[in-house]
Amino acid sequence: MSVILQKTLPFAPWMQAHTTKLPGIQPIKLEEWLQVDEVYTEQLLEKVKILDNKLDQAYVMAPECIPAAEELLGLIITLLPDLDFVISGKKVRRPDGLEILIDIKKPLITLSKLLQEDFLIMTEKAGEHVLIGGCLCFPASWDLLEKFMKPLTLIHSPVPVYDESLAKRVERLLSSVRSEIPLMRGNTLRYINPTLFLPKRNSDPERKEVRGDYIRSERQTLVRLPKTKAVVFSIHTYVIKEEDLTSSQKAGLQKLGPLLPYENP
Repeated sequence: MSVILQKTLPFAPWMQAHTTKLPGIQPIKLEEWLQVDEVYTEQLLEKVKILDNKLDQAYVMAPECIPAAEELLGLIITLLPDLDFVISGKKVRRPDGLEILIDIKKPLITLSKLLQEDFLIMTEKAGEHVLIGGCLCFPASWDLLEKFMKPLTLIHSPVPVYDESLAKRVERLLSSVRSEIPLMRGNTLRYINPTLFLPKRNSDPERKEVRGDYIRSERQTLVRLPKTKAVVFSIHTYVIKEEDLTSSQKAGLQKLGPLLPYENP
């Protein structure tokens, strides 16, 4: 896999008080949901490589997820013109000039060819939100197949800071997500390996706590689809060398204290 690094970091969760502490969620406008940044083309090329070579690790879809995935594609198509995409019939011209066919039979794959975000779809079953489909090209130390068709409480196991009380609060939050008001939070980790595709199963050996030189920041959002009522969890990933952070970002990181480090293969 390729190494794709930001020259600047447009989203630094530790610089904002409301995104520093768990769950650190804030409402945003729908037009603020999707982002296009300086490594757009490079990340989209990487996604194509992953989908061509590791599709079984990056994509899952239960039959019951199809209506929600189709609704998600339709919703996002309406938002793309504001991000310098051009819609022409069944094709979309991306900001970098490449044309992509809108394949309604593969909605999540189509979205992965259009946007940097990864998309996961959850629906409520027996009082819990269950992961019923997703296209995850840039996993940060977790495995999509391992979490497929499992409730939120098991999706986050065995993350130490995600205890039972926090899980219940997040479950209540998911149930309260409104279609007209997306929610956003941030996640930041220190890594040795800057590669974007970093899956890890619960059964994999624990990694040593070694300080990494790369900062991996995730802009995570929750959006409820108005028709199917499914909840979409999207992740926009940024990776940057710590030395390339601004002076204020470096200072803020030091005030935050040590981030959870990982030793990556």
